[in-house]
Amino acid sequence: MNRPPTPADPVGSGAQNPIEEPGTHESRWRHWQGWESIPHTRLPAGGRVVVVAAHPDDEVLGFGGAITVLAQRDVELTVVSITDGEGSHPRSRVVTPSALARLRARELRSALDELGAARARIVRLRVADTRVARHEEDVAAALAPHLRAADLVAAPWTGDVHSDHEAAGRAAVTAARRAGISCALYPVWMWHWAVPGDPRVPWRKARRVELPSHVQALKRAAVDRFTTQIRPLGPGPDEAAILPPEELAHHLRTTEVLFR
Repeated sequence: MNRPPTPADPVGSGAQNPIEEPGTHESRWRHWQGWESIPHTRLPAGGRVVVVAAHPDDEVLGFGGAITVLAQRDVELTVVSITDGEGSHPRSRVVTPSALARLRARELRSALDELGAARARIVRLRVADTRVARHEEDVAAALAPHLRAADLVAAPWTGDVHSDHEAAGRAAVTAARRAGISCALYPVWMWHWAVPGDPRVPWRKARRVELPSHVQALKRAAVDRFTTQIRPLGPGPDEAAILPPEELAHHLRTTEVLFR
C-alpha cells in the first residue's frame, strides 16, 4: 500500500491528490447506514483463487479476511505480487530499495502464515514499484498462466486513486476476461479519500464479506507482520510509517468490500 509517486486526479483537472489530503475518519465509515444496502457475496467453496497485489500488503489489507475464509475451505491460493514494494520509502537513509524488497517479501510470507494460508504460492513479477501502468499489458500477459483453471481472481480496485493499484486492477481484469473467469476488485486507498455514499464509488457493484471475530483476529495478526509499513523505519519524515493507526483502522473492521 505504497503512497503514490505523483498526484492523482479522480474528479477533474487540477485537483489535489486525495491520498495526500487528510483522510476520512474510520468512525464515519463505521456509523454509515449504507452498509446494510450492500449485498453479501459468496466466496468459492473450492477450486483455485488468484489474489493479485500491486505491493506486498495490499492483498492482506483489502482481502485478508477473505484469504483466511478461502484457506479454511482448502481453496488453492496463488498470491501474485506485481512489484516488491521497494519504493515505499524512496528517500530512506535506513534501508535500500533492494533490502526493502527482501523485507517485504518475508513480511508477506509471514502474514499469509498468520492468515492460515501457509500453503499459498507466492509469485513475484518484480515490476518496478510506481511503474506498473507502464507495463500493464506485460502484467496482463504474465498473469495469464496463473489464471488457468482458476475460479476467481481478486485484485486492487481500478478506481483506487493510486496508479499502481489501478493498473494492477486493469491488468487483472484484462487477464480474467481473456481466461473467461470472474474478477473481484478490492479497494485499499478508497477508504482514506472517499466518504460514505461517495458518488465517485460504484456502490451498486459493491458486495461485502462479513468477517467472524476469529477471522478478524487473524487478519490483525497478519497486518502486524508488515513492520516496514506500520512502524517508522527510523527517525525523520523520510522513515515514517506508511500505515499509521488511523489508516489501519479502515482495514481492521468486520467487513471487506469487493466490486464485482
